Amino acid sequence: MTASVDKLSVLSQNMGFFLIQLGDTLEPPDLDTLQRLTSDCREKEYREILDEGIFQNLMEILLKALEKIVQASGDSSSVLKAWLQLTAECFRCQRNACVQCTKNQSAMRNLGFIDTSVDLIKLLLGLNIAKEESCLAAVRCGLQFLGNIASGNGDSQNSIWKCAFPDLFLNCLKQEDAKVISYACMVLFACLDTWKVTELLENNEKLEVAVGAIAAYRKLPEVETEWPFLIVTDHFLKCPALVEAMYAKLSNQERITFLEITLSKISETDRAAGDDRTVLQALAEFLARCFQENCKAVLKLVSATNMDDEEALVVIRLLDVLCEMTSNNEQLQCLQSCPSLLETVVDVLRLTHLAGKQTKNIFTAAHSMSWVEEVTHPAVGFKAHLIRLIGNLCYRNKENQDKILQLDGIPLILDNCSIDDNNPFLNQWAVYAIRNLTEQNEENQAVIAQMERQGLADGSALKSMGIQVEERDGKLTLKSLKKHS
Repeated sequence: MTASVDKLSVLSQNMGFFLIQLGDTLEPPDLDTLQRLTSDCREKEYREILDEGIFQNLMEILLKALEKIVQASGDSSSVLKAWLQLTAECFRCQRNACVQCTKNQSAMRNLGFIDTSVDLIKLLLGLNIAKEESCLAAVRCGLQFLGNIASGNGDSQNSIWKCAFPDLFLNCLKQEDAKVISYACMVLFACLDTWKVTELLENNEKLEVAVGAIAAYRKLPEVETEWPFLIVTDHFLKCPALVEAMYAKLSNQERITFLEITLSKISETDRAAGDDRTVLQALAEFLARCFQENCKAVLKLVSATNMDDEEALVVIRLLDVLCEMTSNNEQLQCLQSCPSLLETVVDVLRLTHLAGKQTKNIFTAAHSMSWVEEVTHPAVGFKAHLIRLIGNLCYRNKENQDKILQLDGIPLILDNCSIDDNNPFLNQWAVYAIRNLTEQNEENQAVIAQMERQGLADGSALKSMGIQVEERDGKLTLKSLKKHS
């Protein structure tokens, strides 16, 4: 500890001398003093003994850099770049001094580091050399400082939000540099809470920050997507009103991205409790409405030239999400009672099935993969997922079981009980759906039995499902096939 105190005393003297050297010089002096501070602040013991005098000196240096950059902002000379290097080193010092140190976070916030740093980052992003490495390095370090001073510190989070939202976030999220975007998302995630998420709904400019987070996820390489992913999953998905408003603003590509994030989140979510359950149900109902409103767009994929139609791709992702949601009992119950959802799913299955019979396309049953484009076609598995969703919606739900009968959906499902390379596991999902349709439902069982007698249902297909038709006392019934070892 004594050695650290002695080192701190020497550093204080050097910082004072560095400030004298700055004076009115054209270029900043050697950065060795700042670089030593940056390095020393990596040690927890050293960070904890820093005093306010060090931070006051650092603030004076930062303000001097701000002044000099303003004066040279129209210049791209080595002078401007030298002041940018000084700025970057100041930000590095600030960043390291804040790591897991509430005392330093509070001291620096009270001295105005947050406001000054935000102003400086905004200035840097507006320079004519903003895309050059010398400027980008300073911006990245400035954002890292904001992230560190906000970490675990509510007062700092509120201070950043007050001076950085929405302008700085919007500006950073629109940049091309992946690290600038990623670090801005880190700061945004650190600042967000329930109240601030609600504030995103106040006007279009603020809502654009939410849209920008989705766009950021799309632009970033996979290794940089952690922060925008967490923004969506830990904050946005917990506010159904924001999801609905944001979704209306997203492009189709951004909607696909949002749905993929949502799918990833709900796939890993166990049983939700309390308010989270209510929120997820509201989200499920909204996405079900989106599917119902746009589902017929998938028929554009009948034409091979529309294979990349973005509206159709959104429908495919919506179906994937609904299938996953209905695999969870809590979301299943609200979707089973969702007005007209089951009717819509049966209607789309009927339309795609018919389209596949009229011409050869992705909805045509294929028994040997011959089209190279079909291997990666986005609609591969679409009909199978429709049947999966039907099966889920009918699970132990007498009203929906009966509704399928009224919609004449049983023959449609049975007509899809074949091997289809365009729809992996189609037969298995059809088996699942028939089981759920007939469970404790004698009327549906009788309809299938009668179809088998009349030759309308393939007996071998029924046997592949593990059921067979038996006649007893003049009455046809379905029986499970007993497997013998």
